Amino acid sequence: MKYAAIGPIAIHFPDDVETNEQLQEEFPDWDLELIFSKTGIARRHIAADDECASDLAVEAAQKLFTEHAIDPDSIDFLLLCTQTPDYPLPTTACLIQERLGLPTTVGALDFNLGCSGFVYGLSLADGFIRAGNAQRVLLLTAETYSKYIHPTDRSLRTIFGDGAAATLIERVDEPTLSAFQFGTDGSGADTLLVTNRGARATEQSIRPRHRKRWPSDLYMDGPSLISFAVGAIPKLVDDVLAAANLERSDVDFFIMHQATRKMMEQLQSCMETDEAHMPIVLRDCGNTVSSTIPIVIQELRASGQLKPGMQNLLIGFGVGWSWAGCVWKEV
Repeated sequence: MKYAAIGPIAIHFPDDVETNEQLQEEFPDWDLELIFSKTGIARRHIAADDECASDLAVEAAQKLFTEHAIDPDSIDFLLLCTQTPDYPLPTTACLIQERLGLPTTVGALDFNLGCSGFVYGLSLADGFIRAGNAQRVLLLTAETYSKYIHPTDRSLRTIFGDGAAATLIERVDEPTLSAFQFGTDGSGADTLLVTNRGARATEQSIRPRHRKRWPSDLYMDGPSLISFAVGAIPKLVDDVLAAANLERSDVDFFIMHQATRKMMEQLQSCMETDEAHMPIVLRDCGNTVSSTIPIVIQELRASGQLKPGMQNLLIGFGVGWSWAGCVWKEV
């Protein structure tokens, strides 16, 4: 039987770092101490004007190949999760295939998901491997949300950071990923959106749920997103555990999408857990959308907290509304 496992991960951030101290100098009337208490974010990496999601993804993949002696010719499939593609077409994954020098026999596709995207990508890669269509899948998550945010947007500029993660998903002999559960509620599409970049960029576009306070292309209704997460995520956790025949006490880490500290603390409270079991890793990089979960995994590995055999839940949620979870055992 063929199974998939999460192999090595490499993270790449743009060189430009924006700190809260810099924002305070630029906007003296912003209460950055109050903002930090809610977001838990002190600094973010920001892509240059000519730096796109593909550039970040390529850097992450090249770092993965170099640091872990991975032959690009061994990759069978390339998956790119992004909501900031280089172009409407061609597919950004095709551009990345050429830039990385991957063989022309690889499959390559983009999928447009945000904060649930990493778990969705794991499921796709798991399916390819279980079906015998691939042995090694390169899962890339890359976002440059900063390109959607106006410089004066106090709400969004202090939250979102740019970055990319490259994750190798490879064939193993024992199951490590299981109990995938998904959810979608399009009625929440009006709480996090960009409406002026697609084919339906007209007066008939989805409208922001409430009055738009800032001139950014990106609109976010934070309170509604928190209410959605607090309502949907504990149930998702219970559904994943039930599918895997596990109890919460069997879980070593609940590795969640890193939205803001306030949202994470509310989830910790309603799930009756703490930061030791639900880590918060966003102080120095912000909310990087689809890359937050692999960033947490890499942080736990680097610190020695994540050990072989540990059972963990991976939980993504956000824009769409979309959510996904699974059980993952470190190998």
